[in-house]
Amino acid sequence: MNKERQAIQAIKEQGVLPLFYHDEASICITVVKTLYEAGIRCVEFTNRGTAALSNFKSMIMERDVSMPQLTLGIGTIGNRDDATAFIEAGADFLVSPFFDSEVCDIAYMNKILWIPDCMTATEIHTAQNAGCCLVKLFPGNVLGPGFVESVAPLFSGLDFMVTGGVDASEESIKAWFKSGAAAVGISGKLISKNMLQNEDYLQLKTKTIEVLAVIRKTRIA
Repeated sequence: MNKERQAIQAIKEQGVLPLFYHDEASICITVVKTLYEAGIRCVEFTNRGTAALSNFKSMIMERDVSMPQLTLGIGTIGNRDDATAFIEAGADFLVSPFFDSEVCDIAYMNKILWIPDCMTATEIHTAQNAGCCLVKLFPGNVLGPGFVESVAPLFSGLDFMVTGGVDASEESIKAWFKSGAAAVGISGKLISKNMLQNEDYLQLKTKTIEVLAVIRKTRIA
């Protein structure tokens, strides 16, 4: 199985993609290790600060030492330079807030999964024609589960991950999976600012275990 398919499989099997950013490398590493201890095997770090690249490199180094099963990707990739830099740093997949043909080309040349953000049927069509197998629907709180349910039948062979407005609650997660989403992305509702400020990693671990249990329960039902 190639690297792209491995990343897609990791996201779909897990069902939830935790995503976050922090300026301190030590905190980033602790967050990822906490998620890993809770059962997470796929994480998205977001490229939203000046320390993003250096912190990502530190996380990759720690992953290689203590979290060998972790698939670690980078989000908020908006141009070819960032895509190249993070691929060279060891990113397992890229996520963008929009469709960008240059990022698409860089990902293709490096045989790495790229997940573009789409908000309309036209954007989804463009992404699928470019070879994308998994697209992000954002913002979920604007689109709603009804949107996923309506567009999913139009795009055979394409999987959808919803982010933005996804709560870490059983009701929210069930609604998205029932609509046809293959996975959900959760940021502040799982890795909150208060939790990071208070370094309450026990809360993060407990909440993550609960979310994974909800996903398993939802899939069995």
